[in-house]
Amino acid sequence: MLLVLAGLALPGITVQAQRVPERPLPEIHALMREVQQHQRRLDKVRESYTYTSTQTLETLDGSGRVTKSETTESEDFFVNGHVIERLVKKNGQPLDAKAQQKEAGRVTKQVEKAESTPPGQPLQGPKVDVSHLLELMDVRNERRESFRGRPTIVFDFAGRKDARTHGVVEDASKKLEGTLWVDEADRQVAQISVRFHQNFHVAGGLLANVEKGTRFRFEQAPVPLEAGRGPGARQEAEPALWLPTGAEATVQMRLLLLKNVRQHFVERDGDYKRFRVAAEESHRGSGAVE
Repeated sequence: MLLVLAGLALPGITVQAQRVPERPLPEIHALMREVQQHQRRLDKVRESYTYTSTQTLETLDGSGRVTKSETTESEDFFVNGHVIERLVKKNGQPLDAKAQQKEAGRVTKQVEKAESTPPGQPLQGPKVDVSHLLELMDVRNERRESFRGRPTIVFDFAGRKDARTHGVVEDASKKLEGTLWVDEADRQVAQISVRFHQNFHVAGGLLANVEKGTRFRFEQAPVPLEAGRGPGARQEAEPALWLPTGAEATVQMRLLLLKNVRQHFVERDGDYKRFRVAAEESHRGSGAVE
C-alpha cells in the first residue's frame, strides 16, 4: 500500500517559489486528465531510454538516529508505462555472478508482468486511478508559481472525511494531504508531496498502523534530448522528455502490533541514456545504450 502511495506522490525539500503574473487557471480535474493523456503519449518514447537510480534506505531508532544504512544502484527502464529496476550494485559492490543470474530472472518476470498490466496501474497492489482519488479529496489554494524557473500550476489537496471509499488505498486517502505541481507548458507532474495528517489503521490496526507524519515526495523534470537521433528524439517544436529525478520518504508504522518500523528513503536519478536501436525491442538483455 505504501509503494502505491509513493507511486502517486511524495514533502521533504523546501522550494522557494515566485509568483507569476496571473492568468485564468484551468479546472483542476480537467487539468489532471490532460496530464494523464500527455503521459500516455510519452510512455512509448520513454521506453527508448534508461537511467541510473541510486537509493539509500536508513533504519532509524525512536530518537531518529540512523542504526542501519543500505545503498543500492540500479539501471531503470520503462515497459508499457511501468518502471523496471535492474539491480547492479549493493552497498557500492557489483553483484556477483550468482546474484546477477538471479536478478536477470527477476527482471524477466517483471517485464512480462508489465507487458500485461495496463499503464497507470501498479504492478503490485490494488488498482489505482489518480483522477478518481482526487475526487475523494478537497482541492484548494490553486495558484501559479515559478518552479525551477518554469511556470507551474500548483494546488493543495486533502482527503474528505465524508468521502465514500472502497479498498485500502481509497480509505487511506481520507488521512492524506499534500501539494501537487504541474508544469504548465508540458502538462507533466513536476513534483508531488503527500503526508499522513492522521494515523491510518490497516485492518483495524491488526496488519499495520501507519503513523501521522509519514510522508512521500516524488519529482521529475524535462531531460533535453538531441534532435535527429531516431525514434523518440526531440524535435525543436516538441517538449523535452520528462523522466524521474528523485524521490524521498519518511515512514513510521507498526506492523502486526509487534514491530515498529521507522525508515528514511532517498532516491536520486540521473545519467539518462538512449538504448541503441538494436536493443529497443527488448529490455530483457543487457540493455546496451549509446
